[in-house]
Amino acid sequence: MLFRNAILLLAIGPLVYYVLTLWASAAYFRSKKQELADRFNHTPPASILKPVRGLDREAYENFASFCQQDYPEYEILFCVLEPDDPAVSVIEKLQAEFPDRRIRLLVGAPAIGASGKVNKLCRLVEEASYDLLVISDSDVRVEPNYLREVAAPFADPKVGAVTVFFRSLIGGSLGATLDAAGSAVEFAASALLAQRLESIHFTLGATMATTKRRLAEIGGFEALANRYVDDYELGNRIAQQGYRVELARTPVYMVYPRESLLQFLRHELRWTIGLRNARPGGHAAIGFTFGLPWTILAVLAAPSTVVAALYVLAYLVLRSAVYLTVGVWGLQDAVVKRNWWLAPLRDLANFGVWVASFFINRICWRGLDFRVRKGLLIPLEKTQAEGALFSIDLSLGGPMAEGQLGTPTEEGIEFPEPLVRFAARQAEIAALAQGKSASAGDD
Repeated sequence: MLFRNAILLLAIGPLVYYVLTLWASAAYFRSKKQELADRFNHTPPASILKPVRGLDREAYENFASFCQQDYPEYEILFCVLEPDDPAVSVIEKLQAEFPDRRIRLLVGAPAIGASGKVNKLCRLVEEASYDLLVISDSDVRVEPNYLREVAAPFADPKVGAVTVFFRSLIGGSLGATLDAAGSAVEFAASALLAQRLESIHFTLGATMATTKRRLAEIGGFEALANRYVDDYELGNRIAQQGYRVELARTPVYMVYPRESLLQFLRHELRWTIGLRNARPGGHAAIGFTFGLPWTILAVLAAPSTVVAALYVLAYLVLRSAVYLTVGVWGLQDAVVKRNWWLAPLRDLANFGVWVASFFINRICWRGLDFRVRKGLLIPLEKTQAEGALFSIDLSLGGPMAEGQLGTPTEEGIEFPEPLVRFAARQAEIAALAQGKSASAGDD
């Protein structure tokens, strides 16, 4: 009897979590929809930094959206590690088709740490002309008002970083649909609960905006070169300096590749392994937010059919309400609008991946094997790039030129997907919803 009552009590936890996220999300999106556009008049010169490796789906369209900003003065800097990277030809096309935009391509980066992405960011920051730095992953697409809305919060000197939510663009496939139908909703809901209960202490790879001054105060990107969750760490360290992390009003678009169900599960597992190693307490706390498995246990433990039916009904209603409120009304995500009913299937996949992540401690990314330990990337084999890389500066649409041989670079893993970094914070808020501290044991 005691065990059954404990199951029934614990099964209420995810339902409470859903109610809290509904409360926080409804309040946020209602206030954002009432904001006046004339508040977005703080437009300091900005440097958009794009670390790139290979080509994502619709890469040209993604990059071109940053060239079409309604903003008075900005530059776009791309960085790749190798001169034969497939992205180079796409960036050259941008330079030719947007001759009035200041677009520069840098090839080569110092081998500071294991993260190829952060190594490139170190060089991009060095080369950036302006104090305001706006960083986003290569699979992100934005609207013309993007830079204005990202820059506006920096009018307040207490703001140290700005990040954004995302919505989805997919090209079909079951894996991509299942991924996109849930990711944006889950991360936005947990972030808004964080903001409501305390404050936001992270940034998201979809956009990490800060200033050179704030970045220098945390040791620059050099301090993050071996971190698995670089964008989470960036926002967290800036917040620890006493600055606020704000959200831009309009979400960006995340362009998902076509992926099979197996590919979706594999990268979900990779992200969850990273979370377990970076923040083990938070990773464990996520178990209290899985509504579907707890509802199944409650049905099995229920003293009557009526009680069992109430648990099932409460789960379905609240879970659907979260998806419809956050994804459809708040983010205006067309993928969620078509596929919100997949929420239970997404929950089932997430639970299975979470269980599997307790037994695996290695990841493979683009053919390279790594171990993640206490938030650090540890290459299992030395991945020194063969030979030296060219260091080429292409500016203002100029043709590719012969460059000087640069310092040999060591290529590490690059994680363009923002989701695992954001999940670390989601886990902490899940614990708060249960009235517990997720930070205990994280060290």
